[in-house]
Amino acid sequence: MNENKLVDLVREIVSEVVSETISNGVSISARNNPLVASIPNSQAEKEDTVRDLSAVNFRNVLATPNPANADEFLKIMETTSARLGVWRAGPRYRTETLLRFRADHAAAMDAVFNDLPQELLDELGLETYTTMCTSKDEFLTRPDLGRKLSLETVAEMQSKCKRNPQVQIYFSDGLSNTAVEANIRDLLPSVMQGLKSNNIDVGTPFFLKYGRVGAMDAVTEALGSEVTVVFLGERPGLATSESLSAYMTYKGYVGAPETVRSVVSNIYHGGTNPVEAGAHIAGVVGLMLQQKTSGMDLKL
Repeated sequence: MNENKLVDLVREIVSEVVSETISNGVSISARNNPLVASIPNSQAEKEDTVRDLSAVNFRNVLATPNPANADEFLKIMETTSARLGVWRAGPRYRTETLLRFRADHAAAMDAVFNDLPQELLDELGLETYTTMCTSKDEFLTRPDLGRKLSLETVAEMQSKCKRNPQVQIYFSDGLSNTAVEANIRDLLPSVMQGLKSNNIDVGTPFFLKYGRVGAMDAVTEALGSEVTVVFLGERPGLATSESLSAYMTYKGYVGAPETVRSVVSNIYHGGTNPVEAGAHIAGVVGLMLQQKTSGMDLKL
């Protein structure tokens, strides 16, 4: 079987699955504009590929046949990323349910192993530094090295970044480059604007490759900032691979306990909106400077 025949066979199977979903299930098409859960044959033939399941918002597709109250079921589905309305349970999922699961798992894997596009860093115009990890594999297997900076990196950072700012902001890939790519364009300007509007002295932002949360303590010691903020991609799950978190410390130091860190999590367009999160983070940083503390001792 050649490649073209294989593509045709896969396309035929997926088309049958989609047809079954539309005929047996309930779509949100009864309200608003319909969500078309399949790609027209002409488009599929033009692209010579099968449709991308990750491009379909399955919060709007109810596969359960003859539900008692379809409208209420759809309302519930719109409020959660849980896999509701898939109909079957147990060891024999429907083909589409299994394919969706595998597509989400693949997206989570990509978020961990893909690198941040250089085009994004060029667009933001920020310097890039690296922890003591030399590769993605070492970053994943040696988390201790992801918390450390080499003497050469510290010297370069000190020569190019503002020293002793009130607030030092940087972002790191963490365990999801997808999260950084999806949110940093909106989040970083929002935080910077919020801090500057309150006359807070902000250091030189930058990108730290292969960085763990604890690397922020090494950054604090290197640049002498009062408050350090790092935006970091969180470990992706099947629900989303775009969730970003902001960790903040007041006068952190290498070896500081986790209780001194404040965090704003679940930053992405399906959770806390990046722009709104930026304004909130600026407010939290202001409280840290006023109270001269962070983490569990900070009173919000």
